[in-house]
Amino acid sequence: PVSLVTSSAYFLVVHPAVAAKSVKELIALAKERPGQITYASPGNGSSPHLAGELFKSMAGVNMVHVPYRGGNPAMIDVLGGQVSLYFASGPISLPQVKTGRLRLLAVTSAARSELVPDVPTVAEAGVPGYETTSWYGITVPARTSKAGIAKVQQDAQRALRLPDVKERLFVQGIETVGTMPEQFAKIIRDDLKKYAAVVKDAGIRAE
Repeated sequence: PVSLVTSSAYFLVVHPAVAAKSVKELIALAKERPGQITYASPGNGSSPHLAGELFKSMAGVNMVHVPYRGGNPAMIDVLGGQVSLYFASGPISLPQVKTGRLRLLAVTSAARSELVPDVPTVAEAGVPGYETTSWYGITVPARTSKAGIAKVQQDAQRALRLPDVKERLFVQGIETVGTMPEQFAKIIRDDLKKYAAVVKDAGIRAE
């Protein structure tokens, strides 16, 4: 591990026909109607699938996963009301929120998104400790020298501080991060542990 480069929240969006205007209302609705609330994902084992399963587990609700072959087909059916909700990326969800075709309940990151600062995190809104994001990082072969790792890490940090880089990513809902190698290594270890438990508990299998 060299450095975490970017991180982006998912946006918990529901079709307007869903009678929930907050995460707490969504949880209450799902508990009233176990197995009747559905959530879309781009496919089995995808990050939005794991986000949904983590939500189910931590909120103690029974929702039905509906996998698609890609994000756009999933979004089409959520917009059409065939599926109740979606843990979606910013680029495909926020334009629909702005036009009123979807309702945004929360963001999945630990902190609020600068794109929608008035929208709470899932943790704030009713599921304490919930956090999941999509991230990218830099790794190098294990035999790379410490000096080589340091050089790549420093170059990445400089690039991530460039205003045009930050702006290009920000408009896509992506936050630039930049970490030390040991910090990135801990993120990888923690995520492997967290999602291994999610996969096991949900019985997710590779297709």
